[in-house]
Amino acid sequence: MMEQLKNIDTAFKHIRLFSAVVIVACCVTCIYSIYTCLEVVNKTQQKIYLITNGKAIEAFAANRKDNIQVEARDHVKVFHERFFTLSPDEKTIESNMLQALYLADASAKTQYNDLKEKGYYRSVISGNVSQQVHCDSIVLDVEKQPIYFRYYGKQQIIRPTAILVRNLVTEGFLRDLKERSDNNPHGFLIERWATLSNYDLETIKR
Repeated sequence: MMEQLKNIDTAFKHIRLFSAVVIVACCVTCIYSIYTCLEVVNKTQQKIYLITNGKAIEAFAANRKDNIQVEARDHVKVFHERFFTLSPDEKTIESNMLQALYLADASAKTQYNDLKEKGYYRSVISGNVSQQVHCDSIVLDVEKQPIYFRYYGKQQIIRPTAILVRNLVTEGFLRDLKERSDNNPHGFLIERWATLSNYDLETIKR
């Protein structure tokens, strides 16, 4: 009788140990499964699919800090293209200026008003003049806030009889707005913008 009780007690201990092992194994498996699922969901959320020409192209979400130099340079480049690209059409000039002024503070508006008061835009329209700007390089100092930039480019003033090429160097600071919009997709604002150099390089006859 005692031997049977001992066997029953031993069997009970074995069953209890086995059950504990099974429960622990199940818990570990569940935790691992949940962790794996969260990782998969997180990676999936970082993927973006763009449709172009009927084809899906996979893109990846990235931290703003990883792309800050690229975005800052593009913001500066787009601003200068909008501000300095002119055609002999009043509505086109106003449209370009409106887009440019969304990207900068009052320092850009001041330069625009100065040129307007001097009759520069009227002379562009009356003289059938077109103006373009080409970026050579943009230097950034991202170690400080706001970000300092210096823009180097060439300005082309296209007249009916000749093309005037001018050197263009400007500088300013980029303040991070932390928010983006349709009018300001990079979320930067150019501050204390100033022209350092703008002199004639050559005149090309047409």
